[in-house]
Parts: sequence; C-alpha cells; structure tokens
Amino acid sequence: MKVDTRYVCPMCSGVVSAVPGNCPKCGMSLVPEMPSAEEPEDLELSDMRRRLRIALVFTVPLVMLEMTGMLGKHAPDHSPASRVWLQLLLAAPVVLWCGWPLLQRGWQSVRNRHLNMFTLIALGVSVAFLFSVFAVVAPSQVPQAFSHGGHAAVYFESAAVIVTLVLLGQVLELSARGRTNAALRSLLDLVPRHAIRVAADGSEQSVDLSEVLPGDILRVRPGDKVPVDGALRDGLATLDESMVTGESVPVERGPGDPVIGGTVNGNTSWLMIAQKVGEQTLLSRIVHAVAEAQRSRAPVQALADRVAGWFVPAVILISLVAAVLWWWLGPQPRLAYALVVAVSTLIIACPCALGLATPMSMTVALGKGAQSGVLFRDAAALEVLNHVDTVVFDKTGTLTIGHPELQTALPVDGVLESELLRYAASMEQGSEHPLAAAIVRAAKARGLKLGLSRDFVAIPGAGAFATVQMSNLAVGNARLMRERGVDVATLESEAQRLRDGGQTVVFVAVDQVAVGLLGLADPLKPEAWEVVRALRAAGLRILMVSGDHATTAQGIAQQLDIAEVIAEVPPERKAAVVQQLRSEGRSVLMIGDGINDAPALAAADVGVAMGGGTDIARQTAGVTLVSGDLRGLLRAIHLSEATMRNIRQNLLFAFGYNALGVPIAAGLLFPLTGWLLTPSLAAAAMSLSSVSVIVNALRLRNARI
Repeated sequence: MKVDTRYVCPMCSGVVSAVPGNCPKCGMSLVPEMPSAEEPEDLELSDMRRRLRIALVFTVPLVMLEMTGMLGKHAPDHSPASRVWLQLLLAAPVVLWCGWPLLQRGWQSVRNRHLNMFTLIALGVSVAFLFSVFAVVAPSQVPQAFSHGGHAAVYFESAAVIVTLVLLGQVLELSARGRTNAALRSLLDLVPRHAIRVAADGSEQSVDLSEVLPGDILRVRPGDKVPVDGALRDGLATLDESMVTGESVPVERGPGDPVIGGTVNGNTSWLMIAQKVGEQTLLSRIVHAVAEAQRSRAPVQALADRVAGWFVPAVILISLVAAVLWWWLGPQPRLAYALVVAVSTLIIACPCALGLATPMSMTVALGKGAQSGVLFRDAAALEVLNHVDTVVFDKTGTLTIGHPELQTALPVDGVLESELLRYAASMEQGSEHPLAAAIVRAAKARGLKLGLSRDFVAIPGAGAFATVQMSNLAVGNARLMRERGVDVATLESEAQRLRDGGQTVVFVAVDQVAVGLLGLADPLKPEAWEVVRALRAAGLRILMVSGDHATTAQGIAQQLDIAEVIAEVPPERKAAVVQQLRSEGRSVLMIGDGINDAPALAAADVGVAMGGGTDIARQTAGVTLVSGDLRGLLRAIHLSEATMRNIRQNLLFAFGYNALGVPIAAGLLFPLTGWLLTPSLAAAAMSLSSVSVIVNALRLRNARI
C-alpha cells in the first residue's frame, strides 16, 4: 500500500502540506516528513546550483566593469550610455532569471503576511534593479537629484551581487538538508531488502521484507543482517549489536532470546520468529525519533528572520512617511526630494550585510574548524554549543576506545605472566571472537612466540578449548571451567574484584589445572580524564548514559569521577533522558559514536559525534570530531564561543549601519546641515556595511581555540 508523502517545514512547526513547495511563514523549502530508503534527486538543489553558476558568469564581469569605472575618470554614477546598457545586459539575467525564485518568495511573504528574509531580499533587489532600468531607459525622466553631471545613478551591480550571495546561501542550506536526509536513509539501509522465509514443509524462499508478517519463521545465514525484530527459535547466535546497543563485544543468543533487526549475524545459521515488522521494529522507531528531533531544531538564520519581522515594515513605513513629509513640507522640487528620500532609505536598508552576517562567519568557522579536526554540520551547532550547560557522554567508543584490550594477567604461583598469556594466545589464534583477538594482540605486542593450536572447539557463551603443544588448554568463563572439570575457587575472589572494576574475566587452564586468569575491558581514551575535568571546571553538569551493563558503566564512571550514571539504556531511552534534561530547562550536549546514539544526538540541543563512529552518528550530529580525540570537544566549544561572538558583532554592524543610515537617508540632518543622502551615497554606505561584515568575519581565521 502506497503511503502519501507529507511535506513539513524544517523551521516552522505546524506547517504541513500534501505537495512540495515553500513554507508560507519563513519561505524555506518544505521537506518530506519521513525519508525513503531510495535517495531521490534533489531537483531544487540542482536548480539552485545551476542558477548560482550562471549568476557568477554575469556578476563577476559586472563587478569588474563597475570597478574599472571607479578607477577611471568616470564614477559609476557618471557612466556613459554604453556602459550602463552593458551593465543592464549583464544584470538582467542575474535578477530576472537566477533570482526569480527569491523574488517569488519575497512576493509570497507579502501575500501571506509573513515578512521574512526573502521580503528584504526581494525589496532591495527590486528597488535597485527597477530604478536602474528606469534610469537607463528614460534618463530624461529621472529627477536631477538622482543624477550628477548629467548621468543618472544605477545600481545593477548591487542587485546582482545580492542575488548571487543569496543563491550561495541557498545552495549551502540545501546541501546541509540533503546530508540530513542521507543520515536517515543510512539508517533504513541497515535493514536488508529481503528475508528468507521457511515454510511449514521446511522449504525456504527469499521474499521481499514488506511481505514478512509477525509469526513467520525466518532463516538467518552466517554474515547476514537480521531482517526484523523477533526471537531466536533454533540454534545459537553470535550477534554484533554495536550499531544498536553500543556494546563493543558481540553477544551470544540462545533459543527464546530477542534479536534486533539490522544487527549482524556471526558465523552460524539459525531460525528466528518474526515479532515486530515494518514501522514497529527498533530501527524504524529510531528513524522516526531522529526525524522528529531534527525537525524540532531551528537554524541560526532564524534570528535574522525574527528581526526582519519588525525591521522590514519599519523601513517601509519610514521611507513612506519621509517621502510624504518631504512632498508636503520640503523645498522645491518637492516631488524629486521625496523620491530621493524614499529610494535612498530603501537602498541603504538593503539586506546584503544582514544576509552576510551569519553565513560569512559560519563559512570562516567551518574552515577553521576543519583545520582543527572539528566539522560543524551547520550554523545551528555554532549557536547552541555556546550555551550548553549539560554534557551527556556515551561510554563505548566515546569515553573508551571502543574495543576490548587486555588489562590484567594474574597467573597462579609458579607460572610466569608471559607464559600465562602465551598459553591463552596460542589457543585463541583459532577464534574470531573480539576477546580472543585482544588476547592475541597483547601477546604479539609483547613479542611472545605462539604455539600451534589443533582441534579447536568454541562453546558459544562460554569460551573454547583446544590442544597446544601436547597440552589440553581451555580459556573461558567459570561455566566452561566447571564443564571441563577445572577448579577455579582459589581465583574467584580476584575474578570478582576485576568484575567490580568493569573487566571481563576469562580463566586459563592447562590439562584441567587453572594457571591464572585474564581481565579484559574497553579501556578509557588517554585524554578522557583531561576533557571531563576541563568541562567540570567550566561549570558544566556531566552525565554518562550507556547501553552497557551497570557494573561496567560504573567502573568507567568511577575512573573519571562522573557521579551521574545511567546504565543499560536502550536507544529510545537515551533520547528520553536527553529530552527529560531539556524539559528541566537544561541546554544539552550529547556526544556519542553509535547508531544507538543517533536519536539522542538528534534530540539534544547539539549532538557531537566521534569521527571513528558510525556514519549515522556523524550525519545526525551537528558536530563531528574527525580524529575521535575528545579534546576536539573543547576546541569545538571555544570555536563556538568565538564564532557566535563574531556573528553578534556582524549583526551589530549590519543593524548599526541601518540604525544610523536610515534616519540620515530619510533627511534627518537636512534641517540642520542642508545635507541630503543621495541614492549613490546610500549604496556606498550599504557596500561599506557589507565590507565591514566580511572583514570582521575573516578575523575568525586567526582565532585561538
């Protein structure tokens, strides 16, 4: 059954449409409420890129033409007829074709009575371009106040540059939106497209996943992904659930145990009973959680739109009132003065600097962050990261390195530590288990020469045994030792001490005699303590939320002096913890690396992903630490502080020029000085405000983070 796609605004809640289009409130493009597994072509992004390329082709020579006019004997206002006609020919395609979608959105904002950034853009471009066309086509009709030396002033370059810069911002915005959709699609891609269904007569058939129903018996082969949520019916399974639970060590499952769709099977084949299918599976619920949380976040550009809500009508009202006053009370020629005042007021309020204030700082900060190993997905992360007061850490792969390592080797009296490790590693060479691999790595790192293993037998959930150099070896947990007739009572107290410290204990026996035990754990990253201490010194509240066992999580937390720990947390619960903190008024930073962290990363005020983690974590988070070094989090926070300070300065420049320039353009100084701002000077002031914003934003390149 086909489900009708609904489109929503990523910024404005409550805006829902049955067809794609633009938001009637903010003008942003509507996005599908839920992504599809197939990646659709983004027609709008392709169109905006094409318009940007064409705009650059015409705008660059237009700017160069204007610059040559400034450097020559003629100022732009004094351009001869051939020059202004050439400017018109260059600017017309940029404004009328490349900028047409922007003008449309500006008109829609007026028609829908929701003034926004597109209102400012359309107003500034339209006034500059239409007046310039009038000045070229009918120069004799232009009031003398608009002219100097017999030539009418034109503003083609201003109109074209505004359109080009806004198109660049649209391309950046749509590209970021595409990455968000790709993150959700990567979640859907975890589930296979087909499943092997076992009929009542034992025959097997590959069917489309949409045909699987609760109660169906499914075959899962070695290396396959589990198709749906359910329970193991026959056989034993070793599952890599790291993408869902965050557990770095594969888990064993027996008959009746639950299995999760999207997890990866080991090297055995088994049967399962389908229980939850379609949107009821854990992964589908994660997709919904991520999509909903991402839609709840507003980009930092919303600040400019909120200000535009009062700024645009205020500027229009000022220009109209000033024109009426000049027409009524001004000196002759009153109408000419009224037109000069109205146009100057509108031109000096052109939104070029306002449009540049945030994107310029963001662009420079992105480059600075990339050089420092910190990738920001969008400006929203820059805005929010500066205000966080609570940091929620995932454990596995975030505070720890993400895979088990040998931590402890305790031989019995009379056995050397190196001999204990050589025994265990020699036998474990035949195993693919992550704990076995950690033992072998530790032995090789110490330069131990390993013996040959024969007759290797693995017992799921217990360990393994084999023959090494004429000796019978067994490596595993207490259950395996009991089954092999090995007494480990004398080692149990030490084993429990290691377990309390968060280590996984395996016993080693030679010819049915215990020779020692090994403790393995996912160790802390070297910089973890330094980062946690720095965050605590900054006054931030710190929590650790993990899907791991409570004992293991508490052991890691104690090493880092983290008092608040929530363990054995499923993916949905992680997001709920973040949302609960936010409901208490906290501004939350969530840092993680796994698929199970994706909903929490999206639900947080700002999510931070480790560079070595899963794609979905990186794509969902607002910030990615490329190298996986936790110290990048401190650099990200410092860069955020510098960037938001820079953005506020830029907005002050942009609005400061308007606060001073608009009254002057309206003629406030004329009664005192006899001086009236002409449209050409208004355009120069507008350009100066843009230059100020650009120069200030470039200072971020030298910021110390």
